[in-house]
Amino acid sequence: MDLRKISLAELPGVGPKKLEALQSLGINNVYDLLFYFPFRYEDMQAKSLDDAADQEKILLKGVVASEPVVSRFGYKKTRLNVRILVDNESVMVTFFNQPWLKDKFETGTDVAVYGKWNENRRSLMGMKVIDIHGNSVDSVYSVNKNIHQKTLINLIKVAYEKYHDQIDTVVPAYIRTKYKLLDDVQIVSGIHFPKNQEQGDEARRSAKFREFFLFQCGLQSIKRNDEKQNVGIVEKYDHDFIGKFIGDLPFQLTDAQNRVVREILADMESTHHMNRLLQGDVGSGKTIVSVIAMLAAVTAGYQAAIMAPTEILAQQHFDKIGKLLAPLHIRTALLTGSLTKKEHDFIAGDIENGKTNIIVGTHALIQDSVDFKDLGFIVIDEQHRFGVNQRKALREKGQNPDVLAMTATPIPRTLAITTYGDMDVSRIDQLPAGRKKVETYWIRSQKIEQMYHFVTKELNDGAQVYVVTPLISESETMDLKNAELIYDKFTELFGKKYHIGILHGQMPNDQKEAVMKDFSDKKIDVLVSTTVIEVGVDVPNASVMVIYDANRFGLSQLHQLRGRVGRGEKQSYCILIADPKNESATERMKILTSTNDGFVLAEEDLKMRGAGDLLGNRQSGLPEFKVGNPVNDINILEVAQEEASQLFENEALMNSPETKALKSFINDEYEQLNNFD
Repeated sequence: MDLRKISLAELPGVGPKKLEALQSLGINNVYDLLFYFPFRYEDMQAKSLDDAADQEKILLKGVVASEPVVSRFGYKKTRLNVRILVDNESVMVTFFNQPWLKDKFETGTDVAVYGKWNENRRSLMGMKVIDIHGNSVDSVYSVNKNIHQKTLINLIKVAYEKYHDQIDTVVPAYIRTKYKLLDDVQIVSGIHFPKNQEQGDEARRSAKFREFFLFQCGLQSIKRNDEKQNVGIVEKYDHDFIGKFIGDLPFQLTDAQNRVVREILADMESTHHMNRLLQGDVGSGKTIVSVIAMLAAVTAGYQAAIMAPTEILAQQHFDKIGKLLAPLHIRTALLTGSLTKKEHDFIAGDIENGKTNIIVGTHALIQDSVDFKDLGFIVIDEQHRFGVNQRKALREKGQNPDVLAMTATPIPRTLAITTYGDMDVSRIDQLPAGRKKVETYWIRSQKIEQMYHFVTKELNDGAQVYVVTPLISESETMDLKNAELIYDKFTELFGKKYHIGILHGQMPNDQKEAVMKDFSDKKIDVLVSTTVIEVGVDVPNASVMVIYDANRFGLSQLHQLRGRVGRGEKQSYCILIADPKNESATERMKILTSTNDGFVLAEEDLKMRGAGDLLGNRQSGLPEFKVGNPVNDINILEVAQEEASQLFENEALMNSPETKALKSFINDEYEQLNNFD
């Protein structure tokens, strides 16, 4: 019998009101109830009075030394007093508003009481009376105003007694043996009713693996279903041609780039539909990797397209790609929203009849007026900037084209495993040879004059400068530097000799792009901006990044901003101006000045702030896990991912009786994930 199909109403005492209360906790059936685990334990090991600390919650065992007395005070309030003999000392125990506990105390009998110790009074404020023959730890559950701890605990006990023999174990036996994991009955029993802390911890370790493993199996199920339903294009590219193109490049690919190129090209030649995420730190060389892949698609007889989030980024890609491919007579086109109808129709016509091989564009690529002759490969740049439907619309322009999504946002292993588990992930974790690290300094606001002197020196040497601030204009509620005020200050200091520009999110898109183009064309020397420049164009001459109120940003965002400089031959600098008010903000400043590795910073950012908005749209954070913590339990998560992946690759094992319960669980529990983009 499937416990997920057994109603909670089958349990004694569960009527409509209690059913609604349980549902408010996300408990909808008997399975949910049994796997609704406590979030912590209270130690029920009895303490000696000599070891008890003031205000500590402790368990005392003793003998009832006096008759319990219940008195009333206030409005409907009660106080129960009883003396118990502990270590030959008489201790007064007081319970508030629990008069029914009177029956638990009989003079001369043994008793165990849990409560808060008052050292001065040598007394205990009682919380509960403990069964002397019960567990030495007490489970504590997350509840709300609709249901009490005691009610929930009693229901779990009843459900376990009635249905424990119907609990199916979903993790295959060979995996449990390999990692010394408990079966599902032992997990439920050990977590809810541990005899001691060690047993509870052992059950929790198994529960964490089980939870991560089931989630990863769900993602693997999506992945395999996608491969079955969307048979990939087999792109038989010209190996010699691509090899010669790579060899003729004016620079040498890094080992990481070569590894990633091999992974992508192998996918393209395989029968399965490629759905790969390429992540790489700023400046790691993702673009050339995507160009090689698109060129390979062209040699295989297909068209390729790359979609960028802004016109200026699309233009930058078009210029780079055109320069690289011009000697090869590969036809490229740029399709953006700013084209005239005549220009658009002409380019769209060449795309439809196959005259154009590689198409670079913005969301204009997904317009109904654009049809491809044979789109076989697509690249989505800064993919988190596009919505699910936009990415889907581009894929539907071809017959299951291979997809390469790129992001410059370093993704921690935790997020890569949990949020992108249905994708293959490639990582460029190496910067090109000779690229100089951005020197990063942190100063407090009282030393701002030093920054002005430094900026003067750099401007005199021909550099361009970014100045970033969190707000556009003054705020009465937050004491932060603002773009308009800083713009005025920089105009006052440098405006007579240099051109100062301003950029913020409230400006129209065409105006924003015009400002960025002026900065790129060296018509602006100092660009005062909000974080809209976090993902932007390459300005090789920009070598200084000044960030006001840097403590207001997360590590990953600061690293993205820093990545706007260091793209040319000049030594580049990032100056953080911050007066952190707490230890966490101070630690962020220290970490950023100590490393340029975006992946290290992303891991630290996740630990310090949580998933937050590191990624966008569906990738806005971690899935909710009930037992495991993906950040703290990363090792268990990685092992669970590896085992799930290997299992789904082993068809014989997947069809064996050992995985029957697992497959049933995945089919029911993760059915909705198969529509998960």
